[in-house]
Amino acid sequence: MAPHPSVDVVVLSQGDRRDETLRALESARAQTGVDVTTILVGNGWDPVGFPDDVRTVHLPENVGPAEGRNIGVAHGTSEFIFFLDNDAWLPDTTALAHTVARFRAEQRLGLVHARVADTEGVTLRRWVPRAHVGDPTVGSPAFSVCEGVVALRRSAYEEVGGFPGNFFFGHEGIELAWRLRDHDWELTYDPSVLIHHPATEATRHALFWRLNARNRVWVARRNLPWPLALVYVATWAAITVARTWRQPTNLRFWFAGFREGLSTSPGGRDPMRWRTVWTLTRLGHPPVL
Repeated sequence: MAPHPSVDVVVLSQGDRRDETLRALESARAQTGVDVTTILVGNGWDPVGFPDDVRTVHLPENVGPAEGRNIGVAHGTSEFIFFLDNDAWLPDTTALAHTVARFRAEQRLGLVHARVADTEGVTLRRWVPRAHVGDPTVGSPAFSVCEGVVALRRSAYEEVGGFPGNFFFGHEGIELAWRLRDHDWELTYDPSVLIHHPATEATRHALFWRLNARNRVWVARRNLPWPLALVYVATWAAITVARTWRQPTNLRFWFAGFREGLSTSPGGRDPMRWRTVWTLTRLGHPPVL
């Protein structure tokens, strides 16, 4: 009998939500039709007291979600990778087998984005990886990445260098999606792969506003041809001011990050091809959104 395909399930935690983390890990361990290795990365925390078959990684300092996930991947060897938030879980035990079957059937498929919903079926707008959200139960190409609810082919992930670890958090999923597209990998949103996640609003704090702005600039400087980089940065500056002008404190943090993005090194530049720009535009998601 042929061996089952192997999947590394990477879960990131700072030591909070222990019960939820156990639920996430158990939902991964319960998957059928695949050989799962669960990897729990303690980001600034030593993960002890978990089942013996959970591979744990202790990072003495919080390196951020982007680099934490990269480190988790480096501690596995499976052909496929699945990132799972520590407060999310897989209700269907065949979800990973279905995902692997799609990878097997489509050789240039590099990423499968799951549908995220709470237990009442609510899907937040930010969880759907396309510009025109529409019906979240309808599949489509994917254009961005909610980092804790996606499966990847390891070879694709490694080919593009994984997440930009220096981002700490914010827009690392956009960069990953753009780089995969530029390397001719396909990305799909598959709503039949369901992940449950509490439908809570994201916390907006000073660090969020600063890194949101800095990484907007960095992702443009690293990945876009210069004319588009300028349009992208200007567009998002205008959108942010229009949305946030009644919150001057948040805008102050945002502009501090914006200046940081312009004045500090983003860690390397590899602009996408104009052919990729055209492909994204033709598919309805030009890289200025």
